[in-house]
Amino acid sequence: MLSPNSQTAALTLAIVGRPNVGKSTLFNRLIGKRRAIVGDEPGITRDRLYGETDWQGCHLRVVDTGGIIPEDKEFIPAEIFRQARVALDEADAIIMVVDGRTELAAPDLELARLLQRAGKPLFLAVNKIDTLVQEADVEDFRRLGIRAMFPVSSEQGTGVAELLDAILGKINAGDAEETEAAEQTAEEVHETKVAIIGRPNVGKSTLLNRLTGTDRAIVSPVPGTTRDAVDELVEHDGRRFRFIDTAGIRRKGKTKLMAEKLSVVMARKHLEAADVALLVVDAVEGVTALDANIAGYAHESGRSLIILVNKWDLVGPGRPDAKKPADRSKFEQQVRDQLKFLAYAPVLFVSATSGKGMEKVFSVLEQVAAERRKRISTSEMNRFLERIDFDRASVPASKRVKIYYLTQAAVAPPTFILFTDRPVKLHFSYERFLENQIRRAFGFLGTPIWIKNRAR
Repeated sequence: MLSPNSQTAALTLAIVGRPNVGKSTLFNRLIGKRRAIVGDEPGITRDRLYGETDWQGCHLRVVDTGGIIPEDKEFIPAEIFRQARVALDEADAIIMVVDGRTELAAPDLELARLLQRAGKPLFLAVNKIDTLVQEADVEDFRRLGIRAMFPVSSEQGTGVAELLDAILGKINAGDAEETEAAEQTAEEVHETKVAIIGRPNVGKSTLLNRLTGTDRAIVSPVPGTTRDAVDELVEHDGRRFRFIDTAGIRRKGKTKLMAEKLSVVMARKHLEAADVALLVVDAVEGVTALDANIAGYAHESGRSLIILVNKWDLVGPGRPDAKKPADRSKFEQQVRDQLKFLAYAPVLFVSATSGKGMEKVFSVLEQVAAERRKRISTSEMNRFLERIDFDRASVPASKRVKIYYLTQAAVAPPTFILFTDRPVKLHFSYERFLENQIRRAFGFLGTPIWIKNRAR
């Protein structure tokens, strides 16, 4: 233990929270002595208390603050709040303490928002967690939107070492977990796997050759020429795309040769290994039921999707030899009508043979790949949730659920968990309404969104 007069530069940790959550017990645990008075009566600590300690060779200056109740206008709570603000201003990191044995309350949420606005590294200590059973119940506290969350027992000392390690890691070297995740995401974005899917003879191989600038795939008017998946790595504006030309997927009754059957199975397998699917539609024939089935494979497996209307030069306006000049907006509406479940997928009109319209493919691919891996913080999601009027969702009264909060659990595809009062499957109207609202607020162009319900 170093004395308060030590000349060693110290990192300042501010401990804050509502009254009676165990801040002073944690303070005493950190400094290794009973410096702060501890009792069941809320509001014992009012002024700022300072203590010092060492951890992993680093000198720490710990500040204990009085219990904060945001918006309380009485003199003593207001003065406690003023004292706490001083501590927050001088802190290098903030530990927010909550009582893990009680339900979250509105003041907790308000205090978390206030601390997040301080812009300092913020850590959540879910206190009074003495058993593994209790530790399993801390997930509810993610509603506060604080990513660095640690179950601790200030009384017994469990979890405190992990908390301090995380704080020093954040202050001294940056958040290692964030860095690793960012590097992993950068690596994944660096090479995006793109499956070219569609019916036989819609121009998939010609499209691959155009995208790669090579004669990588055999091009033939005979349907089913491609049997193995052909892939090619392309670098474009510093990004790498691995294009996979899959075999044309036919109806089961039309696939007779064993080699063709295997190629269709492999096409679906390669699709499921890809990040983005380019669904190629023949502009001359229009969207067919088989196109919708193939699109369904991609959608249900969580692949991001871009719809490419190929051979547009054979039907588009301005071509004297066009077989049947078509209006782009009308054709796109037909695509939307036939593929209603792909409302999120952008539509591009191209000619793989002539190269017309192909310049847009890479830019849209980059955008869709980024949207696929986009993550929205829990605090943002819950601010968004507060603005949504779920009464507008056309859900029968018997199927309605009480919604507590929403968090993004995964990316690629973006997956959200909705915490409600009942462990039931969400009514499709809830899912559709919530997905539309999420897209309106956050985008997610070209990627399906998965929403799961979990009872709190």
